[in-house]
Amino acid sequence: MGAAKLQIVVGDAPVLVSEAVTALVSELVGTGDRGLMVEQLTEADLRDPDGDWTLAPLVTAARTPPFLTDRRVVVGRHLARFSRKLHYAALVELLAEDLPTTDLVLAWERGIDPKMEGRFPALPKALREAVEAAGGRVVDVMPPARAREAGEWLRDHLALSSLDFDRGATAAVADLLGEDRSRVVGLVRTLEGVLGAGATVTAADVAALGERAGAVVPWELDDAIDRGDIAGALETLGRLLPSRHPFQLVSSLHNRYQRMLRLDGAGPLDEKAAAGLLGMRGSTFPARKLLNQTRRLGSERVARAIRLLAEADLALRGTLDWPDELVLEVLVARLAALSNR
Repeated sequence: MGAAKLQIVVGDAPVLVSEAVTALVSELVGTGDRGLMVEQLTEADLRDPDGDWTLAPLVTAARTPPFLTDRRVVVGRHLARFSRKLHYAALVELLAEDLPTTDLVLAWERGIDPKMEGRFPALPKALREAVEAAGGRVVDVMPPARAREAGEWLRDHLALSSLDFDRGATAAVADLLGEDRSRVVGLVRTLEGVLGAGATVTAADVAALGERAGAVVPWELDDAIDRGDIAGALETLGRLLPSRHPFQLVSSLHNRYQRMLRLDGAGPLDEKAAAGLLGMRGSTFPARKLLNQTRRLGSERVARAIRLLAEADLALRGTLDWPDELVLEVLVARLAALSNR
């Protein structure tokens, strides 16, 4: 691919993938004009006139020469949709071409269509080899499953922040996050906002954050949204915002609707089977709540909710010139409105 830069981000945690993609694009754009340089295609753009999935728009965008700038940055999102050889073959062919004025940032992440359920598809070997042969880089943001490796991954992620976490703080973060390590992004940004960049973080700081977050019962916002109680959901959001970073809230909501997406595509289930599918231990009550809400919404509205969450994530990253609080208020109101239909 000549002088072009190629990177593919792999992961099943939307916040981690979005963070990595945003950082890579910012690095490539530098001081250039983002409006002229960047073209992003999501799953919604990768359809042909008949509604079938196709990589043709991404291939066309990559081959398009820049206009009023020296280079273009083409971003392809939700590419795990194309996990079959027949589908990703066009991408392998593209990576073998010489595209001297195009930088590619690809995201091998789960799509938002309700039919994309089940296990997250691994990056195909042929595609990985094509990226490496083109001089590109695979950026894996998946948190490891094994406890020891997961601990190292979390420590590395904390070390990349602008904060200095002492040993006690690192252990406190691990306890607070549990297995949902992707929430580290929102946690770090909240601490940066509270303590300031460059501050030393102690276990007491992390504990205080957890206590403030616990002032509102974690599922209170979920319950208000599920009831279609727009006023109640907005009131709860207002109480959460002082202690939760906007990215934490979006990530938490996204994880919940991703679980609904999995349940929606799994066929008839009882709450015990639903809990097993979602890897929930202990009481099956949370799984029952998710299962009931999934059935209440149906495939179309679950998919719509995930699209709203994706749009809110992008808005928080600057695609809309709105305050973060307004982005979240509009998102929560729209999610609650879905339950009223």
